Amino acid sequence: MRILGLTGSIGMGKSTASRMLRRMRIPVHCSDEVVHALLGSNGKAVAAVARLHAAAHDKKTNAINRAVLGAAVFEDARLLKRLEAILHPMVQSSERAFLKRCRAQRRRIAVLDIPLLYETGGDRRVDAVMVVSAPAFIQKQRVMARKGMNAHKLMAILSRQMPDAIKRKRADMVVPTGIGKAVTFARLRAFIRTQQKLG
Repeated sequence: MRILGLTGSIGMGKSTASRMLRRMRIPVHCSDEVVHALLGSNGKAVAAVARLHAAAHDKKTNAINRAVLGAAVFEDARLLKRLEAILHPMVQSSERAFLKRCRAQRRRIAVLDIPLLYETGGDRRVDAVMVVSAPAFIQKQRVMARKGMNAHKLMAILSRQMPDAIKRKRADMVVPTGIGKAVTFARLRAFIRTQQKLG
């Protein structure tokens, strides 16, 4: 089974690419989706994160308010590291279970959608990497349209991410997302077909 990594900087279209892969019936493990579930109502990480930052705990729903938590870790690098120490092992456990299911189903391709794939060394766990990319002005338009976003916050987020140019150089496949969804889908499909022959 070929394990492919999917990554890209904020606002580059990774979620769109993930949806397209699923339309092709390719199994995708999305780290962000797992984190949302872990922090959601009665999620497995709620108790530990509530102890870490009580103000983010919504006791009515027994969930973590991600906006409150995000604002806190944005200002405190040590808090972010402690949060990552809680979440990363849980996400990787979910990832291992996903890959085990894919092997049991005799899948030829499985995709790990990991936002900080290169930054966390996740590229060592995959056979090839797809990087989604769009021109900087499109990226900025997409991100600035998000609720609660501002230029200062965007710059801070980008400072924690590997530059797009370096990701593109390291990628096995660069997936363009700024020139129409049809092009994005076609490039993804072509790369997946190539990888299936290797699987």
